[in-house]
Amino acid sequence: MSAVIALRAPLDEDLTAFVQSLRSLGVAHRVAEQGNEQVLWVPDEQVAAQVRELYARAPQGDPGLQPAHTSAQRARPGFLAQAKHSPLTLLVLALTLLVALLTWGGDNYDAGRWLSFVDFHIDGQYIYFGSFAQVIDSGQWWRLLTPMLLHFGLLHLAMNSLWYWELGRRIEARQGALMLLLLTLWFGLAANVAQYVYGGPALFGGLSGVLYGLLGHCWLFQWLAPNAAYRLPRGVLVSMLIWLLICMTGVFELLQFGAIANAAHVGGLIAGCLTGLLGGLLARRLQRR
Repeated sequence: MSAVIALRAPLDEDLTAFVQSLRSLGVAHRVAEQGNEQVLWVPDEQVAAQVRELYARAPQGDPGLQPAHTSAQRARPGFLAQAKHSPLTLLVLALTLLVALLTWGGDNYDAGRWLSFVDFHIDGQYIYFGSFAQVIDSGQWWRLLTPMLLHFGLLHLAMNSLWYWELGRRIEARQGALMLLLLTLWFGLAANVAQYVYGGPALFGGLSGVLYGLLGHCWLFQWLAPNAAYRLPRGVLVSMLIWLLICMTGVFELLQFGAIANAAHVGGLIAGCLTGLLGGLLARRLQRR
């Protein structure tokens, strides 16, 4: 007996609680995107009728069928379950951690100079930077990307890693590991080049530019083609944009907290908005077919 469609729902409707109810009841089912809808399949028409009845009575799930823990615990799988479906996200974070250990949080300049945008050497209290022309002449093209792996201090590493985990696995789940890899490289390139063009030779690094790229990508993609994976809490988007504006005021340099690569953030955000615009338009076009 072939599977039948039990119900259809808009893409922006969260079926998590309802699907949890079906799992609690032991109902075999499958949810897939079809056009501009979510489609829930079940084994036969008899089960489909029961599912429709349950959905009409409790579209957010029947609380009486739920386990005795909170809805947040039900809806969110554990770390190991998330990690299993996010290998590329974990690989990038592992590589970032490895670089942090090799460079000792940015304090090991002998190791860090091989990953900076341009080479440099330290003589006494002074640091001397090479030129981008030397990067080209020596064929050290990896320098266009590797600054995104450099971090300066534990807090810098921790904050960027947490945000990459949150945003990266969303894209990996929605568009696949290859797309996340391509986007990460593109955002890293855009951020690093923007910072060098704006600020000139300097020691900068971190995943921040990539993170703003991921944010811009999810933001515009979700706006054009709504989907559960890219639906970020409004406060996340607003707070990150406000943080960007605060950093651009130069207040942290004035308070001697260190320089911030604002151009990298802006470059990554613009690159992310561009891919989100293109990807969202394409996804919306496919949904309408």
